[in-house]
Amino acid sequence: MARRDEIECWLTDMDGVLVHENAALPGAAELLEQWTNAGTPFLVLTNNSIFTPRDLSARLRSSGLNVPEERIWTSALATADFLKSQIPGGTAFVIGEVGITTALHEAGFIMTETNPDYVVVGETRNYSFEAITKAIRLLLGGARFIVTNPDATGPSADGPLPATGAIAALITKATGMEPYVVGKPNPMMFRSAMNKIGAHSENTAMIGDRMDTDIIAGIEAGLHTILVMTGISDQAEVARYPFRPDEILAGVHELVAAQPEESDAI
Repeated sequence: MARRDEIECWLTDMDGVLVHENAALPGAAELLEQWTNAGTPFLVLTNNSIFTPRDLSARLRSSGLNVPEERIWTSALATADFLKSQIPGGTAFVIGEVGITTALHEAGFIMTETNPDYVVVGETRNYSFEAITKAIRLLLGGARFIVTNPDATGPSADGPLPATGAIAALITKATGMEPYVVGKPNPMMFRSAMNKIGAHSENTAMIGDRMDTDIIAGIEAGLHTILVMTGISDQAEVARYPFRPDEILAGVHELVAAQPEESDAI
C-alpha cells in the first residue's frame, strides 16, 4: 500500500467520520478545506441510498461542512453506474426512495412493473407488503436481483430500524435468490468512485469507521486504509478481524495536523 505522503486522492465515509448525528466531527471541516484548497481529488461515500447527492450536500452544509454534490458518491449512484454498464437503457422495478430512482433515471433506466431486467432494492422508510410481493413475483418471473447495500439495520433516535439488508433477506427467503450487492463492502463501489475522480488504487486512501465495510472493501480495492475511532469501532472491535487497516487514528483531525510533506507515518 502507498505511504500516506504518497496519497494523491481520498475517499472518505460520511457518518462516523465527518459527522455524527448531524454534528460535524473535530477536524472534518478543516480536512475538507485542506483538500479543496490543494485541489486534491476526493469523494465522500455513503451506503445511504435514500437521498440524492444534492440532499446530502445540504445536510452536510447544515452541519457546517462544505461538500459540493459532485463530491458525494452514494450506493445509489454506484448501483446505477453498475447497471448502466450491464444493460444500457435497461428497465427496473425499484423499492426505494428518490436517491435510487433519480440515479437510475439519470443513468437512462426506465422504471416499470412489467418484465423488468432488474428488481432493485434500496433504503426506504416506507416498505410496503404490496411492493415486496411484487418484487418477489418479478424475480420468480426472471428479473435479476440487485441491492444497493447490505446494511441490515439503520440508526434512529428511537433505536435501530430495519434497513435494506433486512428486506433483501426477506425476499431471498421467499425466492431462494441471493442479490448482487453493489455498495460497501463490495470494492466495486470504491472502483466506481475512483473512476469518477480519475484516481488509481496505488495512490488513493480510504477513511472509514467500520472494519466490516469501509476497511475490508478498501483493502480488497488495493487502497491505503485508515480507520478512525469516531464511529462504531473500538480496539475490541478491531481485534475481532483477521485483517488490519494501514492506520488507526483517533479522528480525521489527525490528518489535518499531519501535513503531506511532513508525514511519513503508516
